[in-house]
Amino acid sequence: MEKPLIKLENVKKSYFLTNKEEIPVLKWIDLKIFKKEFVVLMWESGSGKSTLLNIIWCLHWVSSWQYFFENEDISHLKDDDMLSYIRNRKMWFIFQQFHLIPKLTALENVMLPSLYLNMNNLEKENKARLILEKVWLGDKLINRPWELSWWQQQRVSIARSLMNDPEILLADEPTWALDSETSVEVMKIIMELKNDWKTIVMVTHTPLVAKYADRIIFLKDWKVEDCNYSLGEHL
Repeated sequence: MEKPLIKLENVKKSYFLTNKEEIPVLKWIDLKIFKKEFVVLMWESGSGKSTLLNIIWCLHWVSSWQYFFENEDISHLKDDDMLSYIRNRKMWFIFQQFHLIPKLTALENVMLPSLYLNMNNLEKENKARLILEKVWLGDKLINRPWELSWWQQQRVSIARSLMNDPEILLADEPTWALDSETSVEVMKIIMELKNDWKTIVMVTHTPLVAKYADRIIFLKDWKVEDCNYSLGEHL
């Protein structure tokens, strides 16, 4: 039987207000994600989807849980260098808000994650050029974010996520500010990445986007309600 690439067990996450009131975000989450799978986490706003994505990316840590990555238990890993390696080489995040640096060109923004790459600057630049061409921005290399449309900025963000050749792409609402037609264009790029044997985990609340997934995980009331369902059952 195939072993999951990522396995979470008994994940519980809460935030505490200044008056010590506990605000639950996730309750006893069990989750498996397999290699080369495209998984969508959906629905509703405030259900803990983005928090779960940050936990998968080793950005949020919880006190009582188990996290197996490539069959290794990393739940209590204290090695910051190893956690940084997992975040920056094994996985990368496509942010909802892009987080592009305004004073840098599209090419320079894409090159930012290349710290871990064993390449000289010219090799890094050539790789970034090829990636930008892959997302249809070969003619925007020297443009800065404020000179690009929202849709073009999203493509720069996607290109940046590919710079280190991660096995896993995590995407937080990558189509949230886009119209239906442009959302389809984003999904075409993401499906090309899946065809390149990437594992993709995406947060969305949009059925138009979710329909592309191999599997949809439905979160409600801070818990996984269903790990494999058809959209028609929940719309």
